[in-house]
Amino acid sequence: MVAAPVTPDQPVADTPPARRRDVRGTLLRLVLAAAGGGAVFLSFPPRTTWWLAPVGFAVLGVLLHGRRARAGFGLGLVWGLGFMAPLLRWTGEFVGLVAWLPLALLCALLIAIGTAAVAVVSTLPGAPLWMALVWVADEALRSVVPFGGFPWGKIAFGQPEGWYLPLASIGGAPLVGFAVALTGFGAAHLVRDWKLGVPALVLPLAAGVAASALVHTDPDQGAATVAAIQGNVPRAGLDFNAQRRAVLDNHVARTLRLAEDVAAGRAEQPDLVIWPENSSDIDPFRNIDAANEIRRAVEAIRAPVAVGAVVIDPDDKLPRNTVVLYEPGVGATDTYTKRQLQPFGETMPYREFFRIFSDTVDRAGTFQPGTDPEGFTMGPAKVALDTCYEVAFDGVVRDSITEGANLIAIPTNNATFGYTEMTYQQLAMSRIRAVEHGKSVIVAATSGVSAIVAPDGAVTARTGMFTPDALVATVPLRGEATLATRLGAWPEWVMTALGLMAVAIALTVTRRRTRPTPGAGVGEEETDGGPAGAA
Repeated sequence: MVAAPVTPDQPVADTPPARRRDVRGTLLRLVLAAAGGGAVFLSFPPRTTWWLAPVGFAVLGVLLHGRRARAGFGLGLVWGLGFMAPLLRWTGEFVGLVAWLPLALLCALLIAIGTAAVAVVSTLPGAPLWMALVWVADEALRSVVPFGGFPWGKIAFGQPEGWYLPLASIGGAPLVGFAVALTGFGAAHLVRDWKLGVPALVLPLAAGVAASALVHTDPDQGAATVAAIQGNVPRAGLDFNAQRRAVLDNHVARTLRLAEDVAAGRAEQPDLVIWPENSSDIDPFRNIDAANEIRRAVEAIRAPVAVGAVVIDPDDKLPRNTVVLYEPGVGATDTYTKRQLQPFGETMPYREFFRIFSDTVDRAGTFQPGTDPEGFTMGPAKVALDTCYEVAFDGVVRDSITEGANLIAIPTNNATFGYTEMTYQQLAMSRIRAVEHGKSVIVAATSGVSAIVAPDGAVTARTGMFTPDALVATVPLRGEATLATRLGAWPEWVMTALGLMAVAIALTVTRRRTRPTPGAGVGEEETDGGPAGAA
């Protein structure tokens, strides 16, 4: 019998209800994923809603439970974009979408690799623990690839306040991130197994509160009066330093004004002074006028000054992002060269390729990295130097601390990112480092925000943005190493190894479950359904 053809007057069958429900369910999951990533973004400074981070992970945990790796990748990509796209908005402030969106997408893709693995382990016994460990492994991956890593979105960097912060003194930023993720995944597991979900939800918070007893601020190596100079720049943007002499003059002038305040008794005499990164983009070793102006300021303030400068190496003629130590009556006595350079800013990987998309790549520099992590001895302090971008890297900061430092200085330049949230995000990293290593931190920025941070992460003084200022404070000098400093990268390595082990076990179990039973197949089905089976 031949079916009658469908005429235009006949109604076409509606989409099956199951398919409609599936489409709606998929759209709902995607919206929830974006909202979960957005919640994590909203937990980052300048906001103080740190508790939104575990909420975002709880949403992610609900979405990924029992899903295949492919679904985990897709949902994680949307979650990652909801997090990274607004977080990294500052990267496109003056160059547009060509920098911002590709970077956000790349970070989201790397997160998606991790969430695919999180989905794989989501049905293992003790799932919240393994899911959180896999998250640590994913952050470790993003800290090293590509182009030397981009750890800017580490969850710990959104926790400079709140209950998790003290955990940094035990296991550094990785332990803080693990605790936040475990709390969120534990909350997601409450409905399925409250006996497991409650401990996973509560224990990280309790551990953070208990760890606060390990955070010390007492000056076991005395104290120092420090000054952070913020001279300001003529204008924000990529051409902030087109008037290089004006930037140098601004920092000289603000230091001279501080010297006048000290002489008049309006400010304390500092033991040491920190100028920002790029405060002298005129090489003082090649330009006598710049050197004389710096020396004039140093002699007036009567204290050693660390000056952020661009120095041209006499051998290869290539620039170095360098901090130069100037001492009264002596001049330049020591240098520190930035070791972790910023890709697409201070360096340009694959320049010819990326020029196809934008000629702004030619603005990127050809800076050469340093290799020596040792900082400066400045008055009573042994100062670890971590210039701008370096503060985001656990190992770079740790190496500078283990050279015997009892104080951390972060000279930085945020003028190229205008009035965006970048400077607040970077300040949050400095606060995490203060607790992680039990040291006071001096942040000196060209245009703000400069700050003095206590060893417990509290900001005791700060400047506004794009305004000249000077911060003077007496801070404790602490030589005692925290547990995080002593353990180094071991907590992250162990957690990463455990997370990868869980993924391997979960994949093995899944493969065994889906492997056909010997003897099963078409022949067996025919036997069961055939005459013999019926008999």
